[in-house]
Amino acid sequence: MTDPRSGEHPFACLQPALLLDMVEAAGVHADGRLLALNSYENRVYQLGVEERDPMILKAYRPDRWPDEAILEEHAFAARLAEHDIPVVAPISLGHRTLHHAAGFRFALYPRRGGHAPELDNPDTREWLGRLLGRMHTVGEAGVFEHRPVLDADVMGRQTRDWLLAADWIPAGVQAPYRAVTDELLAAIDEARERAAGCASIRLHGDFHPGNILWTDRGPHLVDLDDCRTGPAIQDLWMLLSGDRAERTLQLSDLVAGYEQFREFDPRELHLLEALRTLRIMSYAAWLARRWDDPAFPATFTWFGTERYWEDHVLTLREQVAAMEAPVLSV
Repeated sequence: MTDPRSGEHPFACLQPALLLDMVEAAGVHADGRLLALNSYENRVYQLGVEERDPMILKAYRPDRWPDEAILEEHAFAARLAEHDIPVVAPISLGHRTLHHAAGFRFALYPRRGGHAPELDNPDTREWLGRLLGRMHTVGEAGVFEHRPVLDADVMGRQTRDWLLAADWIPAGVQAPYRAVTDELLAAIDEARERAAGCASIRLHGDFHPGNILWTDRGPHLVDLDDCRTGPAIQDLWMLLSGDRAERTLQLSDLVAGYEQFREFDPRELHLLEALRTLRIMSYAAWLARRWDDPAFPATFTWFGTERYWEDHVLTLREQVAAMEAPVLSV
């Protein structure tokens, strides 16, 4: 396993005084209250503001996205909001949503509360299906020019090869890891062939329950940081859990709501377990690529051990069986 790169991580510079100077430069008069929120890819804070409700400050990870990609994320959020889709879009200050200060890019958002959706409730699932149908109707009406495409080769084959080349996989686990990923990559290619012809549209990209805040008035969506182009089912499959019967019922409710606004292409069901597999594989690489960030070793203390990789291989073997099973039906 490689050691973390030497040197101080850029996020170490984000001390309270600097953060407050950054927002003041953007024209926001902070009152000094600053609360770090749970975030790893970027740094996110609740910011007290004089004579108005608190804001959320999001400092982007340096070098992850070019400015054009971040602005395209902001424009997509604004477009969704224009269609009354309850997304938390960035605040425009001086006709700008993306600000630069002290070598960082950041955006400010209104603070929104809420709790995770109750996904065991069929009404909740159908509501989320309707929301996704509306969102995807807007998504298919335009294209991303600077945001990434959901690429199975990048998330799968290149991720696997990078982890092996960077010596993250212990010697005793490399052979079984290579064998199971070879099998999965072949199965993913077959799934892509069966789903050939499915539309690719603009997506939320990371539509898991943690990015849905539920209130008495329903849901609103946060964190479009991973928005990209891909198949619609990418925004549905992370809402499914449990055994096959449970997932079939959940999917049926989601699609019932979804099809009130947009037709669901059943060919995309061939991609469901393939997308789950790609997320499992790319999550391991995400942790490894971020290991120079001190927040990662301090939080993910279990990552990188031989036991971790052995368990990872077992999880991937379970995905082999999942991809061999018949696809879910709706």
